[in-house]
Amino acid sequence: MNKKLKIGLLIDSTNVPYWVYLMIEKICKSNYAEINLLIINGSQIIKNNNITKIKNNRDYFLYKIYSKFENKICKQNPDAFETYNLKKILTDVKELIIIPKQTEYSDWVKDDDIKKILENDLDVIVRLGFRILRGDILKAAKCGIWSFHHGDNDLNRGGPAGFWEVFQNQPVTGSILQILSEELDGGKILSKSYSTTDPTFVKRNCNNYYMKTLSFLPRKLKELHELGEVKFLEKVENQNKSFKFYSNRLFTKPTNGEFLRLGCLNFGNVIKRKLENTYSFEQWGLLFDIKNDISKSMWRYKKIQPPKDRFWADPHIIEMDDNYFIFVEEYIYQNSKGHIALIKMDKEGKYEYSGKILGKKYHLSYPFIFEFENNFYMIPETKTNKDIELYKCIDFPNKWEFYGKLMENIDAVDSTILHHNNKWWMFCGIKENEGMSNSDELFLFYSDNPLSNKWESHINNPIISDVRQARPAGKIFSVKNEIYRPSQNSSNYYGYGISINKIKKINEEKYEEELITSILPKWNKNITRVHTFAYNNGLSMIDAKMKRMR
Repeated sequence: MNKKLKIGLLIDSTNVPYWVYLMIEKICKSNYAEINLLIINGSQIIKNNNITKIKNNRDYFLYKIYSKFENKICKQNPDAFETYNLKKILTDVKELIIIPKQTEYSDWVKDDDIKKILENDLDVIVRLGFRILRGDILKAAKCGIWSFHHGDNDLNRGGPAGFWEVFQNQPVTGSILQILSEELDGGKILSKSYSTTDPTFVKRNCNNYYMKTLSFLPRKLKELHELGEVKFLEKVENQNKSFKFYSNRLFTKPTNGEFLRLGCLNFGNVIKRKLENTYSFEQWGLLFDIKNDISKSMWRYKKIQPPKDRFWADPHIIEMDDNYFIFVEEYIYQNSKGHIALIKMDKEGKYEYSGKILGKKYHLSYPFIFEFENNFYMIPETKTNKDIELYKCIDFPNKWEFYGKLMENIDAVDSTILHHNNKWWMFCGIKENEGMSNSDELFLFYSDNPLSNKWESHINNPIISDVRQARPAGKIFSVKNEIYRPSQNSSNYYGYGISINKIKKINEEKYEEELITSILPKWNKNITRVHTFAYNNGLSMIDAKMKRMR
């Protein structure tokens, strides 16, 4: 086995945010890396003269007041920014206190300090403090200095993190791990991801995607350890072959004028949503169309609306004996819990509600059904029970019994099975860290037997880290020998739309897919979201969130 990687941390203090503490704790518990050096910033940020300080306080005081207000009212559990001391887990790590030469925005590490750092023969240095780094410090580790930018470096360089995405009503918030270069937020990308932008609070927006990004560093260090320095850096070079110009502004704290204008727009949107909810509510229901092929014009779809005390979502279709059996999540508002229900439909589109067929003490949804050895099996979503459960059909379509658990101690949603090239593949949306979303990252597993509890994790997991394309949204289907995977597009908000992705390559070493088309809620003003697509032998169906008067 390769020796553990030697890691250095650039920090301002051993008191760090919770997300950093968890990230370093993961590395300390790993078999691929260890923390060898703490490089601590011993300087105070250059103090501006009194005139400049007074001007800065005057120009940005509305933003500062807002930030303090948000910190008081927007409580998160877990809180990504609660302070923890690294010395609880780094008890015997060597410390080097340095005082960099400072210009207005940048830190330059002195040559003598760089020599001391080089003596530690570090594989990677991780920047978790200091300001913009310039000069030879960028070459002080074999694989460079790795740094987070909590924003989409193609659209949003600078800061404050998470602010402009909320106040400019951007649908997604990006985040990257990069190898630093002299160009601000323009280094070689190691990891890149997108999350849904919270429409109201900056702190809540940041909390979600900071808790996600704490996994970036452990994943990439593990990959570096397994591949070795040469192959890893070659892979990074290949992934960064193309280049992009950055033509947006360099973002900074909003001035009072900017904050007032954006704040009024943001506050207006909040009030508008509140007023709409006073007179109407949004309810998930079903839309369908029957024809010889997949129905591609959404305006043709007819409505199946549930009673006002519940919603129906996540349709999965089985066709048998000239009838369609539509399995759905049924959520009774009063019970605050979902179960699996059945709707029966004939080939003319006439349907009847058949009632509940599977319920547990915990929430059930997304009733994915597949056939194996002449039996039907169901994998309902059971994330509140922290497992992936399998049920066998004893008497179709109403009687199902528990068969076993495919995985345990996992926070997985919308597990979707595909049989391809004599192997079974399972796609899951997984929340790896508390505080992040299940919709951001897609994981892939494979097995020779779909009933087994032995599933191998794909070497490239997560295979997708993008809220616009990750989470499964229905059964994978084929058209003209091409394989298509529906996925949720939760930009803007959860369940906003559906992406249809063509699977180009799937094996134990690689997974590739390409976005082909989308379903967005634009054909009817009373439809606000769509997030599952199902097709089986003539019946096309989606679920949709629809406005109804109270």
